Amino acid sequence: MTTQKNDSSPTNSAIVADYRARTGGAEALYERARKVLPSGITRDARYLDPYSIHVSRAVGPRKWDVDGNEYVDYFGGHGAMLLGHSHPAVIEAVKRQMDLGTHYGSSHELEVRWAELVCELIPSAEKVRFTASGTEASHMALRLARAYTGKDKIVRFVGHFHGWHDTVAAGATSHYDGTTTPGVPQDVADLTILMPADDVGAVVKLIESRDDIAAVMFEPSGASWGQVPLPQGFIQAVRDVTAKRGVVMLMDEVITGFRWSSGGAQKAFGITPDLCILAKIVAGGLPGGAVAGKREILDLIDHAATTAAKREKIAHPGTFNANPLSAAAAVTALSLLRDEDLAEKANRTAAELRRALTEVLVEEGIAWGIYGQSSTFLIYPNPTGEKIDPANFDPLKLGFAKLKGARSGPPAGKSRMGLMTHGVDVMGSPGGFVSATHGAAEIEKTVHALRQTVRALKAEREVKAA
Repeated sequence: MTTQKNDSSPTNSAIVADYRARTGGAEALYERARKVLPSGITRDARYLDPYSIHVSRAVGPRKWDVDGNEYVDYFGGHGAMLLGHSHPAVIEAVKRQMDLGTHYGSSHELEVRWAELVCELIPSAEKVRFTASGTEASHMALRLARAYTGKDKIVRFVGHFHGWHDTVAAGATSHYDGTTTPGVPQDVADLTILMPADDVGAVVKLIESRDDIAAVMFEPSGASWGQVPLPQGFIQAVRDVTAKRGVVMLMDEVITGFRWSSGGAQKAFGITPDLCILAKIVAGGLPGGAVAGKREILDLIDHAATTAAKREKIAHPGTFNANPLSAAAAVTALSLLRDEDLAEKANRTAAELRRALTEVLVEEGIAWGIYGQSSTFLIYPNPTGEKIDPANFDPLKLGFAKLKGARSGPPAGKSRMGLMTHGVDVMGSPGGFVSATHGAAEIEKTVHALRQTVRALKAEREVKAA
């Protein structure tokens, strides 16, 4: 079983010492950065104690930091780089567009082609409106749902992440009891009915018993791209009851879109929502997001449709909506995804990786778990010392609190640094995203890195053999 040290101070760790020895340039940049950037970073997911690496370039499944260290990359642009880094066709498309202009302040042909591709690939997409980010798409989708239904309440699920705007802040990464987060009025948080996702019967009963619900919003992967998977039958049950009650089913496909399949999770599962939000892959690795769904809902931001219906139009500005550079990257990337079945390739590689990493845990006798869906993988480092058989790991048996708490336990940070020391960079869950460019060499290197890392953790008595 997994055991914890009483003293997990990084100053006593050979793993942390090795990490520091390899990343002097990153440490120097961190010292500069923390003087001008809160925590020395620009996004919370990049935080690592004592400091994170600073990357200088990336190609395919690999990236290199300012100290010259090479990594198999599983951050994948926070999930955006399904095609791998610096895909030649995407780079060429963006370079070509750079010569033609970066921001017209006018409509252009690329945005039309981009929208056509989204509507071709995503089952629910009868119309689409582009935004500059997933958070903006989330914000717009909820406004559309409320206007369409004339109702105010949003049903969300504990731990599901939908961006950082006020309506979705509480309950996403903290405040799982529905209380508000700093800077967000409680009145705003109260517009959400926050539910656990492990009892779909309770969700169905709630929706059937109330008349003030505008939308049910969720990640089809489960919380945080599958860190806490959904129970079997959840999505279909939500689809059935929302259709029956006239509630908008809003699927957050910011991560799953084009990754679970070329048509997202909705195509993979065969369940079509009323609205979905997209980002990351949808813009080909550049900034961009989208709201897609039923024509009659998207028509609430249509000038002619709202005039004909004698309804007030929802305003939607956005300086960088469908900017030409993002559109150029997106059209190229989505065309490749449609024509070359790259999502399936990444899915197959990720399945092989999960099997190989599980074998490491079995062979080393480590009571951790490897799991994930589609082209993702997650490592459960067992911070609470559960009895786990890695060969038969079922994350749903652990429940929300233990799965979401995995990244905060002592092994998580050290395991990340250990993996980096051996040339593998993962996200803080820990886990990551597999691209269509990952292959056998990357799996082999990742297996070696995990084996060496768990052995180092054994030596530091963070874990021991089962």
